[in-house]
Amino acid sequence: MNGYDGNKDDLQKRLRRIEGQVRGIARMVDEDKYCIDILTQVSAATKALETVALSLLSDHLSHCVAEASAEGGQVAAEKIREANDAIARLVRS
Repeated sequence: MNGYDGNKDDLQKRLRRIEGQVRGIARMVDEDKYCIDILTQVSAATKALETVALSLLSDHLSHCVAEASAEGGQVAAEKIREANDAIARLVRS
């Protein structure tokens, strides 16, 4: 069971909305819309993806990492390392 199982419907709904936003951005480019208007939409889509990422990270920490921490040992260390790596990727992006 994944940590996001309880939020799966919400995540899928958000991702479909983001998918629509990205298609809209592509349409704006096709229609030669003003650069700043396109950039504004790219920024909104990026923020929406960041929100999804943070939700997944929160679920991972509260479920997968917490469960591994209770187990302890190498499993816990690996889950914590994975979480740290994921946070580092999010911060860099």
